[in-house]
Amino acid sequence: MANIIKASVVQASTAAYSLPETLEKLEKFTCLAKERDGAQLVVFPEAFIGGYPKMSTFGLVVGDRKLEGRDEFVRYAKAAIEIPSPTITRIEQVSKDNDVFLVVGVIERDNGTLYCTAVFIDPKDGYIAKHRKLVPTAMERTIWGQGNGTTLPVVSKAFANSSREAPVVETKISATICWENYMPLLRTWYYSQGTQIYCAPTVDARPAWQHTMTHIALEGRCFVLSACQFAQEKDYPPDHAVANADARNPENVMIAGGSVIINPLGVVLAGPLRDAEGVLTAELDLDDIYRGKFDMDVVGHYARNDVFKLSMVDPAVASKAA
Repeated sequence: MANIIKASVVQASTAAYSLPETLEKLEKFTCLAKERDGAQLVVFPEAFIGGYPKMSTFGLVVGDRKLEGRDEFVRYAKAAIEIPSPTITRIEQVSKDNDVFLVVGVIERDNGTLYCTAVFIDPKDGYIAKHRKLVPTAMERTIWGQGNGTTLPVVSKAFANSSREAPVVETKISATICWENYMPLLRTWYYSQGTQIYCAPTVDARPAWQHTMTHIALEGRCFVLSACQFAQEKDYPPDHAVANADARNPENVMIAGGSVIINPLGVVLAGPLRDAEGVLTAELDLDDIYRGKFDMDVVGHYARNDVFKLSMVDPAVASKAA
C-alpha cells in the first residue's frame, strides 16, 4: 500500500524588499504549485520574506560602524516581520485558500533583534511553529541573532494520500536553514525526532550544495527539499551593494538557485533548477524511508549508543543562554 504525497520547492527571490510584492509572489507560486502540480506541501527559500542582503556590508569593519550602515539596517529591519502579524495572517490565508502546507523562510523581528526563521503554516490550523537559525554564518552574525533550543520543531501533519490506497499519510516535517545543515548534532537531533521531510531553505547556490543535500538524504534516510533563491540585481533596491558597482546590470545574477528534491536513497527526484525562478514538484513515496532504513538508521540499529550519545540541553536553559 503506497503512501504518497506531492511536494514542491519554490525557487524565487524577495521583491526588492517590497513586502506587498513579495507576498504576491508567494501567493502566485503557491497557486502554481497547487493548480499545475497538485502540491500538498510547498517550501520557500531562506529569507524569502524580508530578503537576503547579498553583498551588503552594513558599513562594518572591526572596531567601527558607519552611520550609512546603521541606516541600511533600519531599512532591513523595517522589511522584517513579526510573529504573529498581519503578514503571517496573509500567509495563513494563502495556505488555507490553496489547501497547502507551507514552510517559508522569513526575517523575523523580535523587539530590536532580527532572526533568520522558517515558519510552518498549516491550511487548517494556520501558524503552528517556527525554527530560528541557530548560528548565522559569517557576516550574517552581525545582523541576525542566534536561535536556541526552544525552536527546533518536528511537526506532524496528515496529508491526503495521492495514491488513494489509504485515506491519509502521516508525516513529520522539519526545517534546517542553509549552513545549519553542516551542524552534525543538529541533523542528528532532527533524525532522532523522526523527521521524514527534511526541508532546507537556503541561499547557497554553489554546486557543492548538491552534495550536501544528497549526503543528508542518505544519512538521515529522509526526503530532502532544498529551496534556494534565484535573485538578480533588479530584485534588490537600486542602491543595494553588488559585486561590481562599475558594471551594474539589472540582469546580473546575485543568487543562482539550485533548488532540488532528493529521496532517502539519494535519488534526485526534481532539479537542480538553476538560473531561473520556478517550481519543482515530486511525488514522495513515504515507504522509501523504510526502504532506506532497512540497512541504515543512524539513530536506531546503525547507532552505537554505547559509544556515542546525543544529549539535548534543556530548552529553558538554552533560552536563557541565547
